[in-house]
Amino acid sequence: MRIALYQPDIPQNTGTILRLGVCLGVPIDIIEPAGFSLSDKALKRAGLDYLTHLDMHRHESFAAFDTWRQQQGCRLVLLTTAAAQRYAEAAFAPTDILLLGRESVGVPPEVHAQADLSVRIPMQPGMRSLNVAVAGAMVLGEALRQTGQLPVEAVRSGATD
Repeated sequence: MRIALYQPDIPQNTGTILRLGVCLGVPIDIIEPAGFSLSDKALKRAGLDYLTHLDMHRHESFAAFDTWRQQQGCRLVLLTTAAAQRYAEAAFAPTDILLLGRESVGVPPEVHAQADLSVRIPMQPGMRSLNVAVAGAMVLGEALRQTGQLPVEAVRSGATD
């Protein structure tokens, strides 16, 4: 399981997603160009000290990313408000890559066309979308649960962090 960010444009959200990847043991793919420098202070602040453990790969374009993922034999799962399929009703596979679009505009039609599966999060009528990091966390959690890839951890007594 992996998360791919398509041309991310908000460093705080990207930092949060990077931290999510570290905590759940999920590699992150960044599809350039990003709307900010990956050395941005906000990115580092959102990722805290977790980023030293990060498994991140950068791709110079969507075409380069798509060629790479097809060579890896990975299915591309697009999170989009335009999908008919609800994420909790989808069947995820261990080698899926969850693709999150740009916060400002999502992904273009040619990227939609490359998705092997598109899923959405059901929301209340009139609501447009969730924060990209929140949406990614929700779908990733379900995908990891379905595929048995949730991290195994020791039970901690009384810990609250």
